[in-house]
Amino acid sequence: MTSIPKDIQTRSVKLREAINHYRTEYHVYDRESISPEALDSLKRELSELETKYPALITPDSPTQRVAGEALAKFQKAPHKVPQWSLNDAFSEDDMREFDARVKRFLREHAITEEPEYVCELKIDGLKIVLTYENGSLATAATRGDQQGTQRE
Repeated sequence: MTSIPKDIQTRSVKLREAINHYRTEYHVYDRESISPEALDSLKRELSELETKYPALITPDSPTQRVAGEALAKFQKAPHKVPQWSLNDAFSEDDMREFDARVKRFLREHAITEEPEYVCELKIDGLKIVLTYENGSLATAATRGDQQGTQRE
């Protein structure tokens, strides 16, 4: 990291620590010490620094991991299709970049249908994938935590 200014290195470490702290408070202890918007701002700042200086990216960075941990009583369940992390979109450019990623993925998989979108204000919570077989619920699964088999 010698080519990265020292203040940028220090800021990225502080951002990782702060984000991990606030995520733990929120996901593990059900406490919200800062607003979701403030936490999103910290995550976005870290992401921008890591984009500009890729050497700052660490395996434990909040940009590389899903927040929180699943309880031990839950079993892993493989998904039939990739479960994407949708990321935050703060601007029209962010939405256009998302659309371009979706369309690129569809082309790479020879899917010709045009995507349709529904946009809502941010709602925090878990994404859940419900799979029905013969009209009965077979599995209910989240996207996973990057440590197991449920990767995006």
